[in-house]
Amino acid sequence: MSLFSTLYPDKCIDSAYSIDYEGLFGEGYRGIIYDIDNTLVPDNAPADERSIELISRLKDMGYKCLILSNNDIGRVKSFSDMVGAEYIFKAGKPSRAGYLKAMEMMGTDVKTTFFVGDQLFTDIWGANRAGIRNFLVGRIDKRERTHIIFKRMLEKPIMFFYRLSLKKKGIPEDK
Repeated sequence: MSLFSTLYPDKCIDSAYSIDYEGLFGEGYRGIIYDIDNTLVPDNAPADERSIELISRLKDMGYKCLILSNNDIGRVKSFSDMVGAEYIFKAGKPSRAGYLKAMEMMGTDVKTTFFVGDQLFTDIWGANRAGIRNFLVGRIDKRERTHIIFKRMLEKPIMFFYRLSLKKKGIPEDK
């Protein structure tokens, strides 16, 4: 087991919009927890047509969707209201508490919930700590706040070892 393995995603994928939601529903998943910024929309952008349509389609399929963000209530509530999802703001990711509360709010559990986010140190680490399947998505926009840029630099060696671990196991790299 690697020193970094608690930060490794279960799967890397280009975009939250290219996940096989139908297949996951067929596997029994019923709850999806999302990060907002650079996961569903660019950093600090309002909900757009694509994010609204995605959440609507997922809810029509039978999923419960919840936004879990470390942002303040203004940012999270306005986005969540536009897409029609429940939310938790100032979630304290990577703490397990927000993920556990999210599942409680959706009436799901670790076997029926997955998480989608763009950062290792908050999103993926928190989902792993909570025992939830997770997807690391490529960021939507390269422009980010300074503290996020710093975290991205720290993510690079972890992703190197993640890819190396996949190679050693003979698992083709995601994306």
